[in-house]
Amino acid sequence: MPSPISRRFVLIGSLTAAATLAGCGGNTGETSTSTGSAAGSASEGAKLKVFGAYATPIEEPWDGVIHQALQKMADAGKITYTHADNIGYDGGMERTLREVANTDKPDIIFGDAFGNEAPVRAVAKDFPDIAFAFGSGEAEVAPNFSVFDNWIHDPAYLAGMLAGGTTKTNTVGVVGGMPVPEVNRIVNAFILGAQEVNPKVTVKVTFINSWFDPAKAKEAANAQVAAGADVLFAERAGVVEAAKEKGLLSLGSMGDAKATAPESVMASILWNMEPTVQAVVDDVRAKKFAASNLKNHSFMKEGGSSLTEINTGVTGGIPADLVSKVKAKHDAIMSGAFTTPVDEATPAGSVSKG
Repeated sequence: MPSPISRRFVLIGSLTAAATLAGCGGNTGETSTSTGSAAGSASEGAKLKVFGAYATPIEEPWDGVIHQALQKMADAGKITYTHADNIGYDGGMERTLREVANTDKPDIIFGDAFGNEAPVRAVAKDFPDIAFAFGSGEAEVAPNFSVFDNWIHDPAYLAGMLAGGTTKTNTVGVVGGMPVPEVNRIVNAFILGAQEVNPKVTVKVTFINSWFDPAKAKEAANAQVAAGADVLFAERAGVVEAAKEKGLLSLGSMGDAKATAPESVMASILWNMEPTVQAVVDDVRAKKFAASNLKNHSFMKEGGSSLTEINTGVTGGIPADLVSKVKAKHDAIMSGAFTTPVDEATPAGSVSKG
């Protein structure tokens, strides 16, 4: 995996399209193709050619969310789509991109630049007629390199409200990957949500310094339970399972974790790349694509993120007044009456494990 300053979310869960709030395998670097079934039109009836370049296996949800959105568009016949995953971080990305750009000549290349920023940007510079749209914490570059990120702090705030309103010990646990800005803003939004409904709450945050180590995440979650946490937020894989084994409530992230523990998962925060993909495809088709920061397409107001339906059937239930508060806050975010604060600093009091 990449360095601690690079990657984002690696959580296990089904990669569903973003759901609305209630009431309110990897091919190891080989290329696969999806052409869709219905007729599409780019120009003169031709479909746009889109390539997906993923450093990790697409089973890893951050890249999987991008892949899912592109696959859905291919299935609808709007684009032709090929991809390579599990490319890695040691020169493989640049080799893959240059080969594809020279031979297949796609109209658009989507992917994840974290850990591959320099090579991805170098390739984009050499192929200005191809639209590049990559997950990145850095700026866009004219004329053809756009950036996006998973801005899911809005549903994280709502998830925090659920945690703060259901803890009986006034202690909530969060297990995160690494304290990078993109993770910190989610955790900090979660903490603020918990504090809104429960000023007495303490939120324990542990970073496992790994993007995918379910055993380590589970161990960290169990340590938080031993320290009094009775509700857990699974920013990493393994935490939902720990809560299930302990008979505690939990909240998932990136994928809908309800199927893993329907008796204990209250809700999950989701990222939906479809608005971002649609915006890029539309601009390229209209021949007006220009480098930009596509972050707003990931906001909840734009349909780019959401909280799953609240699972009121969890063991012990969820207070009706809490559900009402969460719904009201959701509506306030959607209307613009409330703006979730963005805080990318490392959460105060957080602990990092080896």
